[in-house]
Amino acid sequence: MASSTGALDAPGAAPTPPSNDQHKADNKTTTGATASNVSLTDDAVGDAPINPLNLEDDDATYKLIRRKVDLRLCTIAGILCSLNLLDSGVLSSAAVTTMLSDLGLDVGNRFSISIFIFTISSIVFQLPSTIAVRLLGPRIWFSVITFLFGLITLLTGFVKTWQQMIALRILLGAAMAGIFPGLAYLISTWYPRQEQQLRFAFMQSGEVIILATGSLGMCTCVIGIVTYWWMVDFPENSDKSFRFLTREEADIVAGRIEKDRGDVIAQKFSVMEVLKHAKDLKIWAFACLFFMQNIVSTALAYFVPIILQNGLGYSSDAAIILSAPPYYYAIVPVLLSSWYADRFRIRGPVITFNATCLITGFAVLGFAGNSGARYFGVFLATGAYVANWAALTAYQANNVVGQWKRVFTAAACTMFNGAGGIAGSFIVRNLEAPHYTTAVWVSIGSHLLMISLVGLLTAHFYFANRSLRRTGKILEQTEGFRFTY
Repeated sequence: MASSTGALDAPGAAPTPPSNDQHKADNKTTTGATASNVSLTDDAVGDAPINPLNLEDDDATYKLIRRKVDLRLCTIAGILCSLNLLDSGVLSSAAVTTMLSDLGLDVGNRFSISIFIFTISSIVFQLPSTIAVRLLGPRIWFSVITFLFGLITLLTGFVKTWQQMIALRILLGAAMAGIFPGLAYLISTWYPRQEQQLRFAFMQSGEVIILATGSLGMCTCVIGIVTYWWMVDFPENSDKSFRFLTREEADIVAGRIEKDRGDVIAQKFSVMEVLKHAKDLKIWAFACLFFMQNIVSTALAYFVPIILQNGLGYSSDAAIILSAPPYYYAIVPVLLSSWYADRFRIRGPVITFNATCLITGFAVLGFAGNSGARYFGVFLATGAYVANWAALTAYQANNVVGQWKRVFTAAACTMFNGAGGIAGSFIVRNLEAPHYTTAVWVSIGSHLLMISLVGLLTAHFYFANRSLRRTGKILEQTEGFRFTY
């Protein structure tokens, strides 16, 4: 199958990065005329010199280094994501116990408000928290926020009123705000574009740890401390990480990234250097895709136990147990679809396929008369959602250049993701049991819109790439860059 972009060639055939003058004018990155002449300047973030080796002769070495990065970075990223979902989803399991009535969360819309307020808090802190990953370093920032949200989760076991629970949900949202956008940003800095979706899939697959982890808060606090040594720094400084890469190995990785898109080095931080990227409309298109995505995911994460109990007639214990298998199953579609997408260097068609599977899953869940068939619909919808999270994250990461633009895009997408969560927290209505018509139709409609928007972006990227071939127009202010679709 032909690639949908000319930018994802083998490393030895990658386009020449832009000149120093071009990068200084854009105030993004600093690179020489070739990837073997890269160095930090006084304006750049970080202090490690980069002198990439002759990468055309280092394929075998690079594969060994990539395996080390996969094992170190993707494992801790998956664990942090799973703990994030564990601690934020405490109320989902509690919804089928007596906790809601004990705290008075079953009165009016208090339960939905507790979900809503967590999301609002998370949205507010996502951009600052993602910026902190770059400024303070991944090792420090991820260890601090992981410890904090573990501690806050522990404290939820001691609340006596619904007001105290709401207050802790606000603090929890703030502490956890940087996990998803920060990890998505960090992983995108480590891999060439044709390798990213499978790595996002590795991270997303960590969700299944949710189902096997106990003692949530304490476990998270301990892992927060361990994260300081387990987490890795950005490629140009990765030799400083605990027992990780040598300086030479870090140079090889940095050189590959520089050849792929020329944005290894970030310029000195300023608010305007980040916010200027708000003028790029495609970033908001990506963000809208995440909004449509998370309308569904929030419904699944928070209300599947309720659907299983009220809609399918299972006991509260069985509802919690039966919420787990769909997430185990989701590992299969996310890994297979991501491997295929990276292998053939495509993004839009995979997103469309996953969205179609999710539409089918919700149609079965909403309209089938047999309980077994409806439970199968939960499997199909959950697998499609998890697979599309990795696909959408790779889609946005593949089509922006520059460290601060990556920070802004990751944060914007996660903020809209949270806004979708606000909508999703209100679409499952107990009065509509057992078919939950509103949730079904909103979920189907959001993914029909997703397919349409991906089609528009694909057309835009196609014509932009064709314009580059015909006129030599520079895309993303980076010579040789082409969009991936």
